[in-house]
Amino acid sequence: MAFDGITVACITKELQDSLTGGRIYKISQPENDALLITVRCGREQYRLFLSANASLPLIYLTPDSMPAPMTAPNFCMLLRKHIQNGRIVAISQPGLERIIRIDIEHLNEMGDLCQKSLIIEIMGKHSNIIFCDADDQIIDSIKHVSGMVSSVREVLPGRHYFIPQTQEKENPLTTESPLFYKRIPGKAVPIFKALYMNFTGLSPMIAQEICHRACIDADKPAQSLDTVELEKLWNAFASVTQQVKSQQFTPVILYENGSPREYACIPLTNYAPKQQKNCVSVSELLHTYYHEKNMISRIRQKSFDLRHIVQTALERNRKKYDLQMKQMADTNKKDIYKVYGELLNTYGYNTAPGSTSMKAVNYYTDEEIDIPLDPLLTPTENAKKYFEKYGKLKRTYEALSELTARVKAEIDHLESVLTSLDIALREEDLVQIKEELIESGYIRRRGNPKKVRVTSRPFHYISSDGYDIYVGKNNYQNDELTFHTPGSGDWWFHAKGIPGSHVIVKAGKDNEMPDRTFEEAGRLAAHYSQAKGQQKVEIDYTLKKNVKKPGGAAPGFVVYYTNYSLVIDSDITGIQKVEE
Repeated sequence: MAFDGITVACITKELQDSLTGGRIYKISQPENDALLITVRCGREQYRLFLSANASLPLIYLTPDSMPAPMTAPNFCMLLRKHIQNGRIVAISQPGLERIIRIDIEHLNEMGDLCQKSLIIEIMGKHSNIIFCDADDQIIDSIKHVSGMVSSVREVLPGRHYFIPQTQEKENPLTTESPLFYKRIPGKAVPIFKALYMNFTGLSPMIAQEICHRACIDADKPAQSLDTVELEKLWNAFASVTQQVKSQQFTPVILYENGSPREYACIPLTNYAPKQQKNCVSVSELLHTYYHEKNMISRIRQKSFDLRHIVQTALERNRKKYDLQMKQMADTNKKDIYKVYGELLNTYGYNTAPGSTSMKAVNYYTDEEIDIPLDPLLTPTENAKKYFEKYGKLKRTYEALSELTARVKAEIDHLESVLTSLDIALREEDLVQIKEELIESGYIRRRGNPKKVRVTSRPFHYISSDGYDIYVGKNNYQNDELTFHTPGSGDWWFHAKGIPGSHVIVKAGKDNEMPDRTFEEAGRLAAHYSQAKGQQKVEIDYTLKKNVKKPGGAAPGFVVYYTNYSLVIDSDITGIQKVEE
């Protein structure tokens, strides 16, 4: 994702429309590098969130309130002293820089009208929130940057504020065609890279969008552009900049496999419409995008302990299984030892005393074999020795066959739990997974056993043809969907040979569905499996009544002997999801 100059331009317009003329009602600093400013404009009240976080700098209007510390930090107290109850008179963006300037009028202690500026720089690890007076002298900033930290610009009280020119980039909003024709072919880099290296405010994604609009390969070297291609590229570049200048923004989130991947404030023609979700405003876009991203990140943190337990047990069982399979391979000699013993009992009487080997025809294969002998033993004693080896290896084989099957089942079970942890989206989704690990003996139950309150429910989708599709989030839900929900005509889908969710399509009594529904159910089974993200996943499907559960099998484990198969991708973009 790129918080580029076009996104900042879109935010600037939204803030101009919403906050200009409004009064600053409240200022808080919920985080060390973030501010929450409440603005009243007419009858409306807005919350403006500003963050200079090095990993996630942001500025947008949020509907959420945030808890503030009991004692306000110094920077927050300074802002309250100067601009609380002040009026926002202007909001602007210099060029297409990732900077927003908020100009505020307020009355000082003497009752005189003064002007201050709050400048938000969205520049990755160099992001900052800077408070300046009317002459652009820095009063203070949320981050102090001394000369020891940056040789380009100090951000300290008393210093003059200016925008650092660390790269020789042009403003795309004022660029004319002669300059464009001069700058682009002069770089020995791919075309899309030449675009964002030469012009401020363009992200790699927007640069690739410009190339797509020009029908030019974005990875083609810029030096190889001919006159016609360069003109097409300029026309596409000019159309994008014209959209920005005329403030024709269309905030859109790009989804891949059901998860937010990127966002932009102009239409992305190089992606299918079904992959894109339009938003009413850029603030809604940013709130939705980062809320979904944070939700995924947060649930991964919450599931860390469970994941660690599963991965540790899985690693231990895999090592055990590999060792057992090596021991199993050693038992492959048992049958030849049996043959040696039988042939010695049959033909050993012809062997001379003290012989170290005996040649005989294997009457099972009609091939002559050479049987090693202990010269100190008689043929009968050598035969007995081989039968003893055969018996020992046979007992080992029988014991290992049972052990390896048990360990392999445990590995499959643990891998299915890992897949369930990958699928989980909320804390309540982890409750059943933890209960499964407790019942399987991987976690010790603390205190008195209590009935677990389950609020998590399977995913619910509706196919393009109107059929209800349910997807289990974990092994307990898989069993519930497959064996404890009514519907004799329902269809059952599962990724072949790998851990994944059970997918149930409610087909009704006639068992018939359109091909498109079969394909969409197959995509869901591929997406909610270990093969998520792959382009070709084999899916088994059958009527739900054909699926059976062996006695004593682990949760989620089933067998079936009658099925159909299809090969499909795991992209579920465009399949309607019913929100819980």
